[in-house]
Amino acid sequence: MLTFDGVQIVQGAFRLSANLTVPAGARVAVIGPSGAGKSTLLSVIAGFLTPVSGRVLINGADVTTLPPGQRPVSMVFQDSNLFPHLTVAQNVGLGIRPNLKLSTAEREQVEQALARVGLTGFEARKPGALSGGQQSRVALARVLLRDAPLVLLDEPFAALGPALKVEMLNLVADIAAERNLTLMMVTHDPKDARRVAGHAVLVANGVAHAPVETETLFTNPPEALRAYLGDSG
Repeated sequence: MLTFDGVQIVQGAFRLSANLTVPAGARVAVIGPSGAGKSTLLSVIAGFLTPVSGRVLINGADVTTLPPGQRPVSMVFQDSNLFPHLTVAQNVGLGIRPNLKLSTAEREQVEQALARVGLTGFEARKPGALSGGQQSRVALARVLLRDAPLVLLDEPFAALGPALKVEMLNLVADIAAERNLTLMMVTHDPKDARRVAGHAVLVANGVAHAPVETETLFTNPPEALRAYLGDSG
């Protein structure tokens, strides 16, 4: 379970408040106008930003002041956040040990994670030799090995073509269901939200609202979302 308890986020003139709970195992889209604070919200969960007040709790534990590496969270960015000088296997292995001193059993875990995302045989390649979709798969394999109960996706597939994006979203949904992961995904696309997320958090006008059913939100959107979506909802 993820809880924002009276959280206030301030960055210069930017203000965002959040007072909401995401149940364990939920798949939640984070949607709203550009610049409203969707990525900021995920950064607070991950520990890259600290709120000026309030608490962030994960499974009942207060993580508000914990550094990112100590939080039970995995995050996938739009650029996949891969190290170009490391091989695919090494990039995935970072999910187990930052020093990459892996045991035989841990190397087998890396191979299994790559197999799960369809990258068997790619272990020795560098990220620069991969397509955008393959790089996204490497990032997902690393998520599998971190074994964190909360996964944050900050538009990781935005640069992919429509067919490949659907394939990756389906893979994310399958992995989340298999492992009962709590998933929060920033997206600008209602179709992506409907495909992956049963609930959605609207971020608009300085507020991250409590989750509601995705279909309900898009069927009867509030004015801020209606203006943002136009005819695309």
